[in-house]
Amino acid sequence: MILGASWQEVLLAIPAVLVAISFHEYAHGWMANRLGDPSPARAGRLSPEPWAHIDWIGLLALLIFGFGWAKPMPVDVRYFRHPRRDLMLTGAAGPLANFVVAWIAALVVAGLSHVPGFLAGGGIGPWVLRVVGDMVLLNVAFGLFNLIPIPPLDGSRVVSGALPPRWADRYNRLEPYGIWILLGLLLFTPVLQWIMVPVRQTVVNWLVSLT
Repeated sequence: MILGASWQEVLLAIPAVLVAISFHEYAHGWMANRLGDPSPARAGRLSPEPWAHIDWIGLLALLIFGFGWAKPMPVDVRYFRHPRRDLMLTGAAGPLANFVVAWIAALVVAGLSHVPGFLAGGGIGPWVLRVVGDMVLLNVAFGLFNLIPIPPLDGSRVVSGALPPRWADRYNRLEPYGIWILLGLLLFTPVLQWIMVPVRQTVVNWLVSLT
């Protein structure tokens, strides 16, 4: 995300990064709690406040390399009445929250763009618009990235819940190796870039069209 960017661009991106991480993790915890798991509440994670979810090393890696992480949300499937379905819903909640935040930010961008004089030179309007615009782009990117069906990303929870139990069990065995597969794809191939960039732009264009 940020490699090659100026320090001003990095600073402007920080609010969007914090919002994307916070609402993503909060949505996981909220859904797990609604489905009967008290673990997120016990860990103090049922809050959209950034400090409840930030892993500082993961945040720094995200700002510098475009690949980072937050504190993992504690989820105990033993509390779920329907473990496979409920884990799938909990996993899907994070990316869905990112898309909702991106849509709200797109509405704000559209509204601010039509305020007379808001974008006049010398004011803070263009900077505010840049920050909110970053919230659109980064929330879409964060949501899409987490939907990649490689364990332990959220997309793998969705795929696992949709597969027949025997296939899901085999698929879930990839989890100890998933992070290495993901790093390999990110660092040594352009495959994810080829896929993610056009899909991200398509989603952003669709959100803009809704506004």
